[in-house]
This record gives sequence, structure tokens and C-alpha cells, in this order.
Amino acid sequence: MSARSRTSSGTSGGTESADRVADVLLLFAQRDRPLGVTEIAQNLDLSKAVVHRILQSLTSRSLTWVVPGESTYVLGPAATTLSTRAWSQIDLRSLAAPMLRRLRDDTQETTTLSVLIGMQRLYLDQYESPREIKMVVQLGSQHALHSGASSRAILAFLPDAVIDRVIAQLVEARPEVDEQEFRENLAQVREQGFAASVNERGTGSASIAAPFFDMSGHVLGSISASGPATHYGVESHPEDVPRVLAAARAISSKLAGRGR
Repeated sequence: MSARSRTSSGTSGGTESADRVADVLLLFAQRDRPLGVTEIAQNLDLSKAVVHRILQSLTSRSLTWVVPGESTYVLGPAATTLSTRAWSQIDLRSLAAPMLRRLRDDTQETTTLSVLIGMQRLYLDQYESPREIKMVVQLGSQHALHSGASSRAILAFLPDAVIDRVIAQLVEARPEVDEQEFRENLAQVREQGFAASVNERGTGSASIAAPFFDMSGHVLGSISASGPATHYGVESHPEDVPRVLAAARAISSKLAGRGR
């Protein structure tokens, strides 16, 4: 039902305005590419002036972003945060715990659960390795999306506009970075479904990480197996790649079931 159809059926005033804003946000959620004012107006049967005002309001609150150099928009970090908060209400830690424990038992390394919060990644949970020498993360700590396997496993599946912003942050912080090589690495992560790192953030750790998604295919976070770089990594433990992938798929499946 179009926005205009709802208006004619009795919706008016503030409710009508709220419906229009909700329709615009839902349209972005249904598309995995930037949208312009004209396309939104045509899809929702609204005037361009109304759509423009809605987008101005959403952008001022970081619910949408203007794509640099273009007149199109994508969902912003505030919208991503809302999505993550919604999933937190179903207790993501409890949902993912069986997969996290099994992955720890199978790999004998520390396993972690990370979620996307705005333009950062946050460690939500971990199951520590039984080994004497192991990696341990600080729960609640936030990290940039451009460094570490757990971050890049998420970044690779975000919209291009977000990737561009994260890469700009990376280049600003580390001008020596080869941007083309970094983009090629993200393409490889998307193709193979996982990311790997060795001492990438200077912590002495090596990780194998894979993303998990909601029922609409939006990336929400990642799961990883991590150990000291002296003895762990994708080259020395290739058998852990399918284990991490299976754990991530299991979490995605559970989330899809909760969303039905």
C-alpha cells in the first residue's frame, strides 16, 4: 500500500508524517544500494519535496548519509545502531553461546562474539581457551572496522558508502596503506566468507573470523577463533576455517528463526 493510499484511508496529521518516515527507512532496508530522492518518491508515491525534507531530517540524525560526490543516500550509523540494539533485546549472547562454546572446544582457542555498533565493532562475549598461553579480549571494548579479522569480516559486507568512509579513516590514520590492496582484500573476504589476520592490531594475536547476518541479509557482527600468533593462524590451522564458518552460519540461522 502506498503512502498516498494510506492517507486516503484515514491516516492524517502526525501519524501520516510518521508513516512516511517509516516507509522511507523501510525502503532503504529493502535495498542494498544507494537511493535518490526521485526513486524514493516514485516508490512511495510521495512528492520530491516531502522526500527531501524527510531525508534532511534523517541525515541530521545520522539515520541516513549522503553518498560523497553524489545526490544519493544510504542508511547511516544510527540506523545500524538501532538494528543492533533491537537484536540485543533477544539476548544475542545467549543465542550465540552454544556455537561459541562448541567452536572453543573444537579449536581449543579463545572464541569471540562481536557486534556492529555504528562505525565501530564491539566485543560482546568470549569463551576463553583452556590453554595456558591464550588470547583474551576486553568485553565492551570498541575497535575500528578497518583492522583485525573480526572487523574486516563485518566491513566487507557493509554498503560501499560505509566502506569508503572507513577506508578514508584508515588512510588518514595510516597514510602508507595501499588502498587498492585493502579493497582487494575485502573483495576476497566477501568471496570466501571469512577474514584472517596475524598481529594486525599489534596485539600478538592471530584470528579467523566470519560474519553473521539477520534474516534480511544485513551483517550484524562476527564470530572468531583467536590465539597467539606464535602458534595459531589460518595457515597452521586451516581446519578451523570451516568450523568458524559453520558457527557463523548457525548464528545467522538462529537469528533468522527469531525474526519470523
